[in-house]
Amino acid sequence: MTPAVPTTAPTTTAPSKSATKLSAAAGPEAIPADTRAALAALYAPIRDELSAVDDRLRSELQSRYPFIDELVKHAFRLGGKRLRPALLLLSAKSVGQVRDEHITLGAVIEMIHTATLVHDDVLDEAKLRRHVDTVNARWDNEASVLLGDYLFSHAFYLAATTGSTLACQIIGRATNITCEGELRQVRAGGDLQLAETEYLGIIEAKTAELCACACELGAHYAGGDDAAAAALAAYGRNLGIAFQIADDLLDLVGEENAVGKSLGTDLEKRKATLPVIHLLANATAGDRATIEAILTRPDNHRVADMLPWLERYRSFAYARGKARDFAAAAVASLQELPASVERDVLAQMAGFVVSRDR
Repeated sequence: MTPAVPTTAPTTTAPSKSATKLSAAAGPEAIPADTRAALAALYAPIRDELSAVDDRLRSELQSRYPFIDELVKHAFRLGGKRLRPALLLLSAKSVGQVRDEHITLGAVIEMIHTATLVHDDVLDEAKLRRHVDTVNARWDNEASVLLGDYLFSHAFYLAATTGSTLACQIIGRATNITCEGELRQVRAGGDLQLAETEYLGIIEAKTAELCACACELGAHYAGGDDAAAAALAAYGRNLGIAFQIADDLLDLVGEENAVGKSLGTDLEKRKATLPVIHLLANATAGDRATIEAILTRPDNHRVADMLPWLERYRSFAYARGKARDFAAAAVASLQELPASVERDVLAQMAGFVVSRDR
């Protein structure tokens, strides 16, 4: 799969004096070492709006039943970076103004994302996320599955309160594609012949589609035209693919204390991610036999034994390069938009997602 770029003609809006030339590499240099500080800097243009989304989430994620109230408040803490609401708000401000519907939809997108995380933790048997226990670790799988369902259903109810069917249509399509991606990943588990194109298709569906959805919603509800909505959706899709490749790298080389979630789960659950796919495709016949033996072993020390092979065949470097390619394609999509502070921040976010260490 090649990075998606919009085919619409560039806009003729003249750049503002404050606008900088867009570059996928422009973001990391300006990002502080600490992730919280980096996100605060990136989210500065939407600080108040993002705070309003958090307030809306707090008001929605509560129940008169104590056990359910405890569960949904725990889910609120799992959300983390608020990347998807931020994408929605930045997309809105890049083509127009933030409206009340954007605050509602930011909460909706974050609920759906959190629901997928809760379900993912069950599938991965993960114990830690955002430095706190996962729902399945603190309670059990049954509570996790039902909580995910609760979040999905409440998100769609909330989307319907916008008074338009458009949000439900866009979100419903995206959620369906996301679930398809998760099912495709389950089916591909243990497949040592998985092609890179299939892997990219899976992560485009399971991760990038919701990012594209957030950007598209932001544009539509800010009054952006179809070309702007398509450009921002392409940006979100490429950004999401870059994000997931980087996330898959962190699962292999990240520090669990820094990342704040259970790592090494991809290999333990026999999910073929891009570094492993590249390694298997390029290893000699003899080396591949050894690598396959490691991957199919019943023990839980696969990561330590795989790292030297991944370094030897430069599979980490290859995956990082692919992530940068998709980040660059995301930035290229933004050229369709008029120059603005928000467009520049979106470009910087493309650099952030591929350079982060957590």
